[in-house]
Amino acid sequence: MRCQLFLLWLALSLLHSSHGHARTFTRCQLMRELLRYNFSRTTVPYWVCLIEHASGRTTEKVTNHNNSYTSFGLFQINNKEWCKKGRKGGRCHIKCEDLLNEDLADDVRCAKNIYGRVGFKAWPASFAYCKEKSLPDLSRC
Repeated sequence: MRCQLFLLWLALSLLHSSHGHARTFTRCQLMRELLRYNFSRTTVPYWVCLIEHASGRTTEKVTNHNNSYTSFGLFQINNKEWCKKGRKGGRCHIKCEDLLNEDLADDVRCAKNIYGRVGFKAWPASFAYCKEKSLPDLSRC
């Protein structure tokens, strides 16, 4: 019995440690992080909405699309042109897998790069959803 419990504990520990670098933000935590990274206060509600819709505010989100591309992380940055799987590359010169941890510095740099080039059009489904819906209320944060 002790051996079975130990094996169960070991399996759960390994499972937990493999996902230990991911993070799911509350709405208010996300707002504070965006402001900490100098996102414009006027655009923060749009970013929060977009992130909620795209990734559920979690850094470990991976979405495989029908067009053979994949989106990664909190901002759902795709490997079509912005990052490369397994090595640094794309317009953000970043490894896609680096977008799946709780360190947001590289995610933010890339998201701002994308926004600077094409605006919210880089996230058409999420941004359309946010334009048609009332933006999240961040006044209590």
